[in-house]
Amino acid sequence: MKKFVLAVSVAAVLSACGSSVKLDNVPVEDKSGQAVNAGGMAAQAGDGSGVSKSAVASVELDKSKQDPALSAAQRTVYFDYDSFVIRAEFQSILESHARYLKADKSRKVNLEGHTDERGGREYNLALGQKRADAVRKALSLLGVAESQMESVSFGKEKPAVTGNTEAALEKNRRAEFSYR
Repeated sequence: MKKFVLAVSVAAVLSACGSSVKLDNVPVEDKSGQAVNAGGMAAQAGDGSGVSKSAVASVELDKSKQDPALSAAQRTVYFDYDSFVIRAEFQSILESHARYLKADKSRKVNLEGHTDERGGREYNLALGQKRADAVRKALSLLGVAESQMESVSFGKEKPAVTGNTEAALEKNRRAEFSYR
């Protein structure tokens, strides 16, 4: 009798974990046909050698306008509830990161997928991975080399904001750029 009750309980729990949300076929718009202008990303040296007379390489101090990694607001793409579709409003952020990564092939980025606290652990890990992969695919279509990107999911384990108000939940449904 105890085994029967246990089996029924396990079956009920597993059936409650199901979801009708499809996590395949990430819809991403291909923009690879358009030319991307690096727009001043290259370092400019007085004699074209990149080395000053003191044998020290010149350094551009004002990189905040060019380096998307320095702007915290430009490192996050937010998603709708139960979705991994990249909204059009974040296209400019993706394009600026793509320009930055293409200009410096030695830079590598971790794309971290996150979810809000609703849903089971496994489901949220899968959804977070789909969000990170959607950003990775979008960057790839913009010309970023696959070797420069790595996508990982944290699911609901690292919330940006604590609480369960709709505003807090919206801030947790995200993919973040983490340069290394």
